[in-house]
Amino acid sequence: MADATTAARDRIDRALTLLESKVKALKARPASSQAVADDDLFAIPAPGAAADAARIAALEAAGHEASAALAAAAGAIREVLAGEDPEPDGTT
Repeated sequence: MADATTAARDRIDRALTLLESKVKALKARPASSQAVADDDLFAIPAPGAAADAARIAALEAAGHEASAALAAAAGAIREVLAGEDPEPDGTT
């Protein structure tokens, strides 16, 4: 457990160091300089990239599959609940 915790802490430290260096680089740039491609860490990537379109299509397909699976499961649960009659002693 300690090894996993140490590894996780190291990964967080590396990520924070990288983030810190990006922030320092952005602060050091003059305001009139050109924008850096990844200067907004929370920005939605610009549409039109082929990889983005493929990723979005895969996510949409997975969402439709999950929705269909949930609908089927809900239908099966409704059928089971509708078909159950209470036992004479009051238990189901």
